[in-house]
Amino acid sequence: MFKGLFSKTEPTTDNQESEEQAKARAARGYTVGWLLQSERTSVIWDAPKPFRPETPKNTIAKSVAQCPAVLDFDRRYFVINSPIDLHLRLSSNNGELGITNMLFDKSPIRPEALAQMVVFQPQTEWRDPNKPVLQMMTSYVFVSDDPVYINQLPPFLHYSSVPRPGVQINGRFPIDIWPRALQWAFEWHDISKDLVLKRGEPLFYVQFEGPDPSASVRLIEAKRTPELMSHIDSITGVTEYVSQTYQLFKNARERRPERLLFPKE
Repeated sequence: MFKGLFSKTEPTTDNQESEEQAKARAARGYTVGWLLQSERTSVIWDAPKPFRPETPKNTIAKSVAQCPAVLDFDRRYFVINSPIDLHLRLSSNNGELGITNMLFDKSPIRPEALAQMVVFQPQTEWRDPNKPVLQMMTSYVFVSDDPVYINQLPPFLHYSSVPRPGVQINGRFPIDIWPRALQWAFEWHDISKDLVLKRGEPLFYVQFEGPDPSASVRLIEAKRTPELMSHIDSITGVTEYVSQTYQLFKNARERRPERLLFPKE
């Protein structure tokens, strides 16, 4: 069902990428662009950074730090930092869940701004009726002209002295046809414990995959062209109208411009 979905050239006889095309693509790797969907308050969002171990580099040839498999694994993850400081506690008023910011007057974020940025998903949409799902809206959009999927993952390579009281809900979708803003979703398992996030510390990771798992990924800042912003607008908010957005990929593929990604000057 997915044959030809990501083809950027004339199809071959079996509607698959030719061996020569695959080799050429692998040789140059995949280029992925990032941008912020909104310019408003955009300075609070750090640029995505490649993962770097937070330990001194060991120069011993047989050390873990010199292992090719470890290095190849680590370099495929990019870190998205938390834009704000939060210390959240669940509260209940007549069975209605709410959030208390335990930083109170010391909190750098105003209550009305927090209420817009961090929200509960409706209880009917939770995976478990006893595990609330919290969402943080982000402004990050990733796009590519190569057939690349994005994977959104928890920051499992970073150690935290204060573990989060639940699990991150992860996702995967093709950014060459579906460059939408990411959300951070958190399933709160132990509601007796607080959720602590610190500005500048990892909120989540992103990782990219194409047809060739050996190909490298180059991350650049994308230019906000009218064509790109129009395509982003065309897929923004569609979950309010349909429940299975993957069924819209065909329309998005047919309507996307030939090229969406241009490097920011």
